Amino acid sequence: MTNIRVESTSELVFKGKKYRCAVGSNGFTDKPREGDKATPLGSYSLRECWYRTDRLETPETALPLRVIHENDGWCDESTHPQYNHHVKLPFAASHEKLWRDERIYDVIVPIGFNDAPVVAGVGSAIFFHLAKPNYSPTLGCVAVAFEDMLEILRNLSTDSRIEIG
Repeated sequence: MTNIRVESTSELVFKGKKYRCAVGSNGFTDKPREGDKATPLGSYSLRECWYRTDRLETPETALPLRVIHENDGWCDESTHPQYNHHVKLPFAASHEKLWRDERIYDVIVPIGFNDAPVVAGVGSAIFFHLAKPNYSPTLGCVAVAFEDMLEILRNLSTDSRIEIG
């Protein structure tokens, strides 16, 4: 098992190598809440990799792969039964669009946070995804550069975890 360790708000370690990263604008939290812009502390599973076929070749990884389509979203409405789950758009409740003009969701790995079971209001749509060019903070996710993501993915499997904090 190969784990990602997010050691600070700007650095993660994987297989002994340090990578620059971005996390939530409010740093880390041990009391996550929906919309707090903080990255939840803990150890979480990494179960699958989603990617856009119009922007990159199939990533090399042992994680199950899913293609992102224009109608893919993720529910972030804490009172909705589909809270913190993948949804198809159009979707009436509040949600994140996975198909974006900006490149940060060209590759995403949903972090197994608040999903077994889902607890309303604790947080949703926490992903390992691509960083903006200036590594500006995320809304609670962990983000790395495109080439770093591809390098890390090559060594991830369904036994891998991300350890935050």
